[in-house]
Amino acid sequence: MRSNGAVSRLQTEFPFVLPKGYVDRDGSLHREGTMRLATANDEIAPLRDPRVRQNEAYMTIIVLSRVITRLGSLDDSDVNPGVIENIFSADLDYLQSLYRQINEAGTTTVPAVCPDCGRGFDVQGVAPTGES
Repeated sequence: MRSNGAVSRLQTEFPFVLPKGYVDRDGSLHREGTMRLATANDEIAPLRDPRVRQNEAYMTIIVLSRVITRLGSLDDSDVNPGVIENIFSADLDYLQSLYRQINEAGTTTVPAVCPDCGRGFDVQGVAPTGES
């Protein structure tokens, strides 16, 4: 889709740095990671998990383990509920906030054009009219 010469793209992955970091069994610290946008299935599938049926709060653990595509040297196949269970509470709070930000509020990308050269580009993080 083109608008004023700019190409609109949906950002689907978001880098992050954990406040404290995940310490694995070998003592390695993992702080930098990537979270992708959640799909409907990411939020529906955990409802079938018996751990969620026993404790609704566990849904957060499963959903985060599904949408984090990288954490330090761990890729998406290594990021599982056990990893998320063992992150520090400050990091869990950070990841929950990031999840809400990118999935509920989203990020708004607005196509723009440089008034000097006429080149198109996208401006990210702009709140739509009427929002702050």
